[in-house]
Amino acid sequence: MRRVLTIIGLVVGGGLAAGAIGAGGWCYRNATYLERGMAAVAGAGYTEKQTTVDGSVIHYAEGPDNGPALLLIHGQEVDWKNYRRVLPELSRRYHVFAVDCYGHGSSARVPEKYSAAALGRDLHTFLTEVVREPAIVAGHSSGGHLAAWLGANAQDTVRAVLLEDPPFFTTTMPRARTTWNYVDLATMTHTFLAAGETDWVGYSLEHSRIWGFFGDSAENFKRQGRRYHAAHPGEGIRWWSLPPVMNETFRASAGYDPRFGDAFYTGSWDEGWDQADTLSRISVPSTLVHTAVRYDEQGILMAAMGDEEAARARDLLPHGRFVKVETGHGFHDEAPRQYIALVDELNRR
Repeated sequence: MRRVLTIIGLVVGGGLAAGAIGAGGWCYRNATYLERGMAAVAGAGYTEKQTTVDGSVIHYAEGPDNGPALLLIHGQEVDWKNYRRVLPELSRRYHVFAVDCYGHGSSARVPEKYSAAALGRDLHTFLTEVVREPAIVAGHSSGGHLAAWLGANAQDTVRAVLLEDPPFFTTTMPRARTTWNYVDLATMTHTFLAAGETDWVGYSLEHSRIWGFFGDSAENFKRQGRRYHAAHPGEGIRWWSLPPVMNETFRASAGYDPRFGDAFYTGSWDEGWDQADTLSRISVPSTLVHTAVRYDEQGILMAAMGDEEAARARDLLPHGRFVKVETGHGFHDEAPRQYIALVDELNRR
């Protein structure tokens, strides 16, 4: 989150657009980051597939079989393509499977399975029936919750777990109320559903709290977003004038089911599992990554975990390594080489 806020300041102030890379290069990079990234992914041999688990479709990408199995589980409001910066290199020495979680991308919209326990059970079946060998499981954000659940409850299919900035102890009440995810995405999805709205892409454009950091420039960016949305219905919104880390926030919104976010508002995401108990039962090697921590002026946590929650999670892991980094929440996207090095280190343990 800190990385996002830093970039917002630079964009609004005009610093990056007028910087050394030049406005033309800046705009080209922003407008084509996804296409360029996915071209590299396709060139590495990834193919998209689907399977059905307990009546629900799981969409995933599979790389060539060049080593031990590696399952990647993304966070909220993105999809498997969010890993595009690390997928080509990982495919050189792993057999990578990158899933779309339920309610995201091309996987099923099944709100009755929007909990860590229910989704975890189906991912266990996915590991058993599709991957078919013990895998390193790496999860980002809410995907880190799922990786932890698998590490504790599906050890027959898990070799090790990489927990990338998961929101441990910040998704349950009362702590959740003072986190960015709750006051922004969770609350926004809840009000969207309560109002009977149907256009999530347009609604999130208008109501996201992120625009509060853009000052007087916010309305201009929202106006650009409205034009793009009108011209590209059924797609996420993209801006040539905003960097990839910001575009990624809105890119996959068309494939997102707001009922998934509402599970974090109602608390149903955490039904059927206990986070502390889960962490204490992970007997396989684990690495917990904690990114930069920031609070806004109202005391809202602008991160997945504060230092206190991260320390508690670290102390509960029986065979865990703790890694503190100073990137924003999207560590694998912001520091791909360091992320890959952590996967490799975990593979050697």
